[in-house]
Amino acid sequence: MWKIYAILAALFATATALLAKVGISGINSNLATAIRTIVILIITWGIVFVSGSFSSIKEITSRNLLFLVLSGIATGLSWLFYFKALKEGDVSKVVPIDKLSIVFTIILSFLILGETPSVKTILGACFVAIGVIIIAI
Repeated sequence: MWKIYAILAALFATATALLAKVGISGINSNLATAIRTIVILIITWGIVFVSGSFSSIKEITSRNLLFLVLSGIATGLSWLFYFKALKEGDVSKVVPIDKLSIVFTIILSFLILGETPSVKTILGACFVAIGVIIIAI
């Protein structure tokens, strides 16, 4: 099932880029990011309450909270830079460069999380990096 979720995430990320490029036309990219964040906040908390997940809040440890806050900071910074890049650049060039996060994540998952790299994963990451370079040039 995770593969279906990942494909849906990719499709919605595509919609995000295209809709954002049109949406930021003529406005400050930071303001656009803030508006987008409010929408995401409303939707995600709505899902938490409708699904009955709020009762799980008592299971959150201080470690969970620390890393979720750090992840939130990283996400916010990523969105701010992404929207600035979209404001100034072509979507067809910004999005592939943004997807270098795939390569960075694979490398850091090996170094920090101790995941074991497979030849297939390393080769795929190399192809992604090469593709990004070709598109960006």
